[in-house]
Amino acid sequence: MCKKIGILTAGGDSPGLNAAIRGVGKAASGYYAMEVVGFRDGFTGLVENRTQILDESALSGILTLGGTILGTSRDKPHKMVYQGKKQDMTDQIVENYHAHQLDALVCLGGGGTQKNALQLMQKGLNIITLPKTIDNDVAYTDATFGFDTALGIATDAIDRLHSTAHSHHRIIVVEIMGNCAGWLALGAGIAGGADVILLPEIPYEIETVANAILQRVAGGKSFSIVAVAEGAMPVSSAQALEKTASQLAQAEMSKDKKRAKQARSILNAINQEHVNHTVKLASQLEHLTGLESRVTILGYLQRGGTPSAADRLLATRLGTACVDLIEQRTFGVMVAAQGDRAVPVPLSQVAGQKRLVPNDHPWVVSAQRVGTCFGAPCH
Repeated sequence: MCKKIGILTAGGDSPGLNAAIRGVGKAASGYYAMEVVGFRDGFTGLVENRTQILDESALSGILTLGGTILGTSRDKPHKMVYQGKKQDMTDQIVENYHAHQLDALVCLGGGGTQKNALQLMQKGLNIITLPKTIDNDVAYTDATFGFDTALGIATDAIDRLHSTAHSHHRIIVVEIMGNCAGWLALGAGIAGGADVILLPEIPYEIETVANAILQRVAGGKSFSIVAVAEGAMPVSSAQALEKTASQLAQAEMSKDKKRAKQARSILNAINQEHVNHTVKLASQLEHLTGLESRVTILGYLQRGGTPSAADRLLATRLGTACVDLIEQRTFGVMVAAQGDRAVPVPLSQVAGQKRLVPNDHPWVVSAQRVGTCFGAPCH
């Protein structure tokens, strides 16, 4: 019988984290009579023994709160800055886990957290995770909590930008979070009626985008909304990135340090060139179309505020299912949402994987049917 569990939130903050903490905490203490202890600021709190007892009073009133009452950080157990230098603190985490007499540790986070959790599992700890990120890019789950709230915020922003775009006959370029996966830009772009949607998964040609806007002008439309994920890239940059990443992988496999160093240098240069990408994109479109352009970068606005009803429901559902699995002594898994079920998926399958937007996804197909341009080459 499990008597005591720990819980922490890692990575970026996300709407629904508190709902998940509440779901885990109330199910564990109220239904299974377990003791629940929270660790402050992600894995750092576990290293430094900074705790918070999650009893009824601590969990009361947090369902509707954004952020996380436990705080969070992006520190990795095996690469943590501790006492002024980068160290592998995994053994310290294992020691503190046992010192607290934990039967299980629940880690709430995105892709990076799944990898860190797997490493702790391999050290012999009873680990279980919940998928959290506004990017919706964690593998093997239909949805991550935080995504629906961010989707609503981004959609509302596009709705509001329509009026100024129409009034001033402008191109409005709105940057939406999503470095590797474009779910947020895609969903908000469709729901908000964006005329162009640019995703990391579909490299674009600037001429194709400009031509789509000019066709709108020819049809009597004097404005356009361009929804762009922060990780979207032109074809040339995407090809260079893919080629260099492949060269780096080959160099690392063959242990060719010189070639690996050269490849990393090229990758850094490509990424540096991508800085302020959205501003450059807007300038290019202004030059090619003759229309005035403006940029709106939503940034952290998308991660804040009260979680939506859907995110509260998802977080609660996965949180309570997590405790059921702990009681059944099912560890080393992520609790995934698959249809109406909460399904345990081995961390060994999830870690290191990304849920990206397929080019033939129904959302993409629907957007194409209503005339949305994705900037893909026409040839």
